[in-house]
Amino acid sequence: MPLLSTAQTRFLEAVNAVAAANPFLAELAEAERAALGAEYVHQGAHWSLQVDDPQKLRANAWRICERLEAMMPAIRARILAEPSAVTEAVAALYEGAVVYMLYHRYYPRFVAELAARRSGETQARWGFCREFEGDWRAWLYPPDGRPLSAFSAPHMFAFFSQLARAFHQIFESIIGNSAPAARLRAAVWQSIFTHDLHRYRRNLYARMGDLVTLVTGPSGTGKELVARAIALSRYVPFDARALRFEDDPASHFHPIHIAALTGTLVESELFGHRRGSFTGAAQDRKGWLEACPPLGAVFLDEIGELAPEIQVKLLRLIETRVFSAVGDSAPRRFEGKLIAATNRELSFEIQKGQFREDLYYRLCSDLIRTPSLRRQIDESPEVLRDLVRFLAGRIAGADGDALAGEAIAFIETQLPARYAWPGNYRELEQCLRNILVRREYAPPPARESSAPDLFDEAREGTLSADEVLSRYCTLVYAKTGSYEGAAACLKMDRRTVKAKVDLALLQRLRVEGIAGQEGGAR
Repeated sequence: MPLLSTAQTRFLEAVNAVAAANPFLAELAEAERAALGAEYVHQGAHWSLQVDDPQKLRANAWRICERLEAMMPAIRARILAEPSAVTEAVAALYEGAVVYMLYHRYYPRFVAELAARRSGETQARWGFCREFEGDWRAWLYPPDGRPLSAFSAPHMFAFFSQLARAFHQIFESIIGNSAPAARLRAAVWQSIFTHDLHRYRRNLYARMGDLVTLVTGPSGTGKELVARAIALSRYVPFDARALRFEDDPASHFHPIHIAALTGTLVESELFGHRRGSFTGAAQDRKGWLEACPPLGAVFLDEIGELAPEIQVKLLRLIETRVFSAVGDSAPRRFEGKLIAATNRELSFEIQKGQFREDLYYRLCSDLIRTPSLRRQIDESPEVLRDLVRFLAGRIAGADGDALAGEAIAFIETQLPARYAWPGNYRELEQCLRNILVRREYAPPPARESSAPDLFDEAREGTLSADEVLSRYCTLVYAKTGSYEGAAACLKMDRRTVKAKVDLALLQRLRVEGIAGQEGGAR
């Protein structure tokens, strides 16, 4: 007789699928539905800070845990009674179910402790680790049999803490109840854990710092928030004897805004310098690469502005993890994580000879694109009201609702229909501040467009009808920022618009400021 019944096997398989799912994708809801059947509570897949309650959204998780808490003691008793009957498949299902059950059992305590630490209202020691270690051993380390897990309690405690920390970093940093915002949250989760959470837990947790993350997208779309969420969500080993984590990533996030510095200063900030290496270098100085510990992160914002000679040094750093300070030849090793961001289309910068192709391919091992505000509104029109309410609360506090009402009324009556929001979230926030102070907002003047030049050849009769249509589709797509928006304006099928867009012409429009910096908009 098998250790698990058919019904138990199916349920544990479903639980393992839930445990592996990206919490910001629809796959989680699908896995929970498979596990719970008729008991599943439909909640949607867009986890968004300003409209959702995380505890309410965990209703299905709590139902799964209730079933596990009732079912698992009997399964454990059978495993203890018949250890020779435990196959690898059964052991894997059982371990996965225990991991899911214990994570949710301790999840409220992790969340409370992380919140207390952010506010400084806690002691330095994680005392409940002892209780967790007892549970872990009781479920997975039989007294007279082989362990049912290869993972130690301190490692799993560190992993659970990282899961809780990462979820809340993403949930609280990336706002917007739209499909593009949900996809962005899911992409950040993958940057932290990859698409395979089991593989990450086994091995990759110690290797993710070796991967460079490149964040691209228009200005004002939260690229630094994405970088910070990734940096502050890294795996941190736990010292079970001292009841402490080995480090705090929050204290080791080092942003460098390249466009605000001269080439010499960028090089010095990044690599450090030795006294006398250039005018004004009165003493030795450590750069952020040298100061960054293994669990820290250096964030290079606007990397498209990096001078060619520094691009060479950065390429060598990524390839070898070794660098030298300005004015020194002694090698130093960088142990932290590198994150970069740009609002430029680097492929076009490569074509112009202003960005190294080999550096680009070293940077894009992990690529995230942040969506424009216009694209979010096109896909989910209600997102504008949600964002206005959220930002108004942050700006005006208790008067946030009143400010939100004034702002929504102004936007809907005074701004053009389908206003492009070229400044994205940053512009929306400033719009609300203007309305708070002056009850009005004047958008910046639009740049002069050279779009009519696109059709000069048509006036000469040298363009085919298909070429005219292609150029017009490209121009409308450039203005709207999404295929859906362009299709609506042109009264054409989205797939036809996408097929007609000329990518080379789109790059030209971006350089001339006619188009936003999005690539691959849906």
